Amino acid sequence: MNIVTVGGVTLGLALLIWHITTWWPGTKTLRTNPAGHAGALLPFLAAWAYGVLTILTVGGIIGWIADTTLWISNWLGDVALVWGVGGEPGQTAGTVAYLPLTQTGTALVLLLTVAVLAAVKKSRWGSDIKRGAWCGICLGTSAGVAGFAAVPLAQAANWAGGALYGVVA
Repeated sequence: MNIVTVGGVTLGLALLIWHITTWWPGTKTLRTNPAGHAGALLPFLAAWAYGVLTILTVGGIIGWIADTTLWISNWLGDVALVWGVGGEPGQTAGTVAYLPLTQTGTALVLLLTVAVLAAVKKSRWGSDIKRGAWCGICLGTSAGVAGFAAVPLAQAANWAGGALYGVVA
């Protein structure tokens, strides 16, 4: 499993800021239809949760893709920090102890991967879904609030996978 750097977290936060900024409908518009506008965030947030779960998988092709995405994101973020503002490359962002997924939890991630790929292909929110998953991969193992969200997400995936497959641990 790759360790997220300050550059990777910066890139993840940049993706989040980009999405929130482009989504923001304005205060007056948001007050007229809060549920409708908040619902427009759901594809990004669901994909973010999926991205967090993929970075918690420790093996297989999905785990390898997530690790490679994190490695590239770390590199891109470090380059942006060094060349953009003169920062230091490769500093770890402080990781938290993560809860690994169980066998049924990883099986659920595989099923979610099928759903995400179908949603990216067929949904009008395909770019939001891709950006959300990328953001989740970047922020899922960070020591911030997003990293702390990984534990309940992993517990939920482990529980849901166990319930789906009928496995009692």
